[in-house]
Amino acid sequence: MAVVGAGDPVFVWQLRPMFALVYRFLKAVFAPFVIAIIISYVLNPIVRMLGGRRVPRTMAVLLIYAVFLTGLCVVLMNVIPMFVEQLEELGEHLPELTLHTQQMMNRWDNGILPGSIRMGMNNWFYQFENRLASAISGFLDNIGTTIGVVFNAFIIPFLIFYMLKDIELIERLILQYLPRSRRKSIITLLKEIDMALGNYVRGQLLVCVIIGVLAYIGYMLIGMPFALLLAGVVALCNIIPYLGPFLGAAPALVMATTISWKMVLLVLLVNMLCQTIESNVISPQVVGRSLHMHPMLIILALLIGGELAGVPGLILAVPFFAVVKVVIQHFYAYYVRRKAM
Repeated sequence: MAVVGAGDPVFVWQLRPMFALVYRFLKAVFAPFVIAIIISYVLNPIVRMLGGRRVPRTMAVLLIYAVFLTGLCVVLMNVIPMFVEQLEELGEHLPELTLHTQQMMNRWDNGILPGSIRMGMNNWFYQFENRLASAISGFLDNIGTTIGVVFNAFIIPFLIFYMLKDIELIERLILQYLPRSRRKSIITLLKEIDMALGNYVRGQLLVCVIIGVLAYIGYMLIGMPFALLLAGVVALCNIIPYLGPFLGAAPALVMATTISWKMVLLVLLVNMLCQTIESNVISPQVVGRSLHMHPMLIILALLIGGELAGVPGLILAVPFFAVVKVVIQHFYAYYVRRKAM
């Protein structure tokens, strides 16, 4: 009887369900910590600024915390009902919009495209409608369950508070476990990474919010249906460099084709104005060239990240490559110094 060894591929494949279970467990446990770390990283400079003005750190954290949570609650209380309402309306009108799009494309490609291709496109639209309707229905049905995860909703604010309040203590504890001979070099490396990522992460989040608001105002002015949903897509996609504006504009353009060609031109105009303002006014002031990465390197990072991890890879690719770039530069400088000695 053959014995399956621990290094055998068959043995590893048989353990896949266990790995999936462990992954889901770790994801559920560490997700609140990851979210809290990101929010703390964004808010910490404000706390330090208040601390520099002789405001006690605990008081500064409480002040920023109160303002942040109050603003978040006000936004969510006003935005979520509108978002759900527009999502329900989209689900109700989805068959009509799909049929209108198919009829318009049939009129446009009649006599141009072969019948087999038109049939394939119609099948694709039918499948797309069913999947989108199922996704919307599933989302709406699970809102109660999502909101019902009260534990995370309560634990994350407490984690953020203690991370902001005791971040200096956490830093000192971490430093105690670093080798004394390497401590200065590691601190320098971490400061360089923070300088490279700090302005970029905080700036990109602010830019996304501003672009989302501008897109929402623009869509409202031109009478675009589902303005909040479509502007939210623009804001979320804008976090992806270069590709984000095109991805964010695509749903609005598809929706506009079901209305009129005039609406398509107006949607194009709104998105072009938003991106012109973003690239020439907002980003230079808010983000600047904080990463000092060539556009070709950014595009390469996006291609690799998208291939490896899909949408999360597109979002995290540029910051990850920026960190790798800083680490390589740091160790190269260290190697040059050692070689010169």
